[in-house]
Amino acid sequence: MVETTTRPAPKAAVVLTARAEERIAELMSKAPEDAIGVKLSTPRRGCSGLAYSVDYVSEEAKFDEKIETPGGVFYIDGASVLYLIGSIMDWVEDDFSAGFVFENPNAKGACGCGESFMV
Repeated sequence: MVETTTRPAPKAAVVLTARAEERIAELMSKAPEDAIGVKLSTPRRGCSGLAYSVDYVSEEAKFDEKIETPGGVFYIDGASVLYLIGSIMDWVEDDFSAGFVFENPNAKGACGCGESFMV
């Protein structure tokens, strides 16, 4: 007889706040017909090297992390996961701006305008 062990399910690389989940639901309610979810990636951009990008996605990629939220599916780009592990994603609105905000323990610095970060 072979013994097996069970492990707890892995935690998501990024924790979404309730406001972030609500914003994903709002985005999905207005999504293009072919959108299956919203995807977070970290393309190379800006003066510090990496930026956060949230876009609609129309197909699942093999290595993307998939998080089911009440309002729709949230994907994390497989190539970006290592830069994002342990991050918290929130949605913040004030009188002057609105956007996703990231608390990323892997970021070693950011540019002055806040558009990009480095790890």
